[in-house]
Amino acid sequence: MTVASQVKQSLASLKSIHAGLQELALVSRDEEAQRTFHEAMMMTEEIIADIKNRIGKLEREEPQYHGK
Repeated sequence: MTVASQVKQSLASLKSIHAGLQELALVSRDEEAQRTFHEAMMMTEEIIADIKNRIGKLEREEPQYHGK
């Protein structure tokens, strides 16, 4: 598995985690839990954006990874 494939797989996993945290934030009845899940969800959004940028950089630097 190439580095680009591993990074893209990590991105997919993070998106899944983000969705799970979002769901937990919505269904939790405890305000502190809601806040904690929401904060974690916001952190994953930042990480997802960073990884998307990294994928773009990988694709620019290594054309063989583009679109795979």
